[in-house]
This record gives sequence, structure tokens and C-alpha cells, in this order.
Amino acid sequence: MTNLNPHDVDPLEIEKWRTWIGKSESRTEILDVESLRRFAAAIGEDLDVEKTQPSLAHWAFFLPVVSPDQIGPDGHSKRGGFLPAITLPRRMFASSQMRFDRPLTMGRPATRTSVIADVKHKPGKSGDLVLVDVEHTITQGGKDCVVERQTIVYRGDGGRTPAVVAVEQAADPADVLWQPGPVDLFRFSAVTFNSHRIHYDHAYTTEIEGYPGLVVHGPFTAAKLYGYAAKTGGPLKAFAFRASAPLFVGQPVRLTGGDASQEVRAVRCDGVTAMSATVTR
Repeated sequence: MTNLNPHDVDPLEIEKWRTWIGKSESRTEILDVESLRRFAAAIGEDLDVEKTQPSLAHWAFFLPVVSPDQIGPDGHSKRGGFLPAITLPRRMFASSQMRFDRPLTMGRPATRTSVIADVKHKPGKSGDLVLVDVEHTITQGGKDCVVERQTIVYRGDGGRTPAVVAVEQAADPADVLWQPGPVDLFRFSAVTFNSHRIHYDHAYTTEIEGYPGLVVHGPFTAAKLYGYAAKTGGPLKAFAFRASAPLFVGQPVRLTGGDASQEVRAVRCDGVTAMSATVTR
């Protein structure tokens, strides 16, 4: 193995991880209405899910299930199964592009097929990044209902993340203020079976990963943005989001965009855009 800068990734390792491209897995399960109701409760939407399905309803299903001995020190599943055994320690759900072809029907079986679509290496000033693209297709009765391409980013430890300091911001009357608390994070972790410790373990989050507080789940923010966009402009045919900065528990988040906008954003209390999303109606 060649001598590397601590921030570098061995090219041979990258080539090994790229052998995961094309790997696939499929799961079939009955879409349970009570699981969907708990998901709706966690994101703060209407509990009458038989009448109206909540934002990004497909995330209530096909949850990751592994035995305790297959959980890593960060709370995520150990690597090297379906996802490549990338050695960079930090992992985040960075972005997603999704298309909604048909509504999911509760009480009936559905199948999700997942494929590793790409594994890419990107050098950066603060260290190397490895991006894994995973494409999920959910079908019922042989027809596509939801197609989603997710990008998961792996990076090095990096430095400590500074605390967010609130500033005065101009707000539009259509903006929605959202302030997720620790119970909200716990409930979202529970309904998505997400055991990543940065969402509930304060000591681990601050001392090991260097954040100033518990981190709000990216998918939680995405669901709130989807709900905001759908409420102000009607049902969506497609939705894509990209996370650009972390959100922290107990701090207000401004959901903004407006009726005519094709973009909605989650803005932190310091004015930084934490997530942006584009919508197709």
C-alpha cells in the first residue's frame, strides 16, 4: 500500500468498493396502515392515513433490520453487506431524487428492489469523500409506484462543527417555522428504525462526532419540506432534495419557498440553508 495523506483514500480501496456496483437486493412486505400512522404522527401530519397518506409515505416501510451483533459503533449497520465496506468513518444521507408514479395501497404486498448504481470518489480540501448512489424501486402488482435514487456520502472525521448562532432574518408570510425537539427526534428514529447515535446520544454526538448538539435527521427535514411544498401548491409528481448543512435540536428552522416556487428550502436560525428541494407538480 502506498504512503497516503491521512485525508486520502487508497485508489486500490476505491476500486474494491466499486465492485459493489450492480449489487442488488429485494424485499417484499405487507404495507401496514398502523406503521404509516405512526410515521404520520412522527412528522406531525394527519393521522387519518386511510384518507390522506403522509409526506414521503414510502419511508415508513422496508426499514433496515439487522441483529445486534451487526450494529457498528455509530449505531448504523456494519458495512460490507449490501453497502460497500467503506472505511471512512462518517456517513450521511446527502441527497435523493424521487418520482411518484402511483400511490401505495395499504394492506397489500409491495416489493422494493435496491441496486448499487454507482460508487464515486471525490477529493476535497477537507479530505476525501466517497459517494454511493442507491436506486430503490417500489412496485405493487408489477407496476412501479415510487422510484428513488439516494446518495450516501462517507467522509473522514473532520474537525468540530461550531455552534449555530441565531441572527435576525426577513420572513415571508407563507413561511412555516419548525423547531424539532429531542422527543421529535426520538419518535422519528423510532418509526424509521434509525439507530444512528447522533440523533439521540448527546455525549456521543458532541464528544465523538464533534457536533454542538443532537442532529436532526436529513429525511425528517426532507419530509417537512415535502409537506410544506404539497400544502402550498398541491400534490407532487417528483421531489428531489440536497442537504448542505446540519440542523440541530431545539433550534428554529424556517421552511420557505412559496406557492409558485419550484424550490423550497429549510433555513437555519443563522440564515444558512440546511436543505434545498426542487418539486414537480
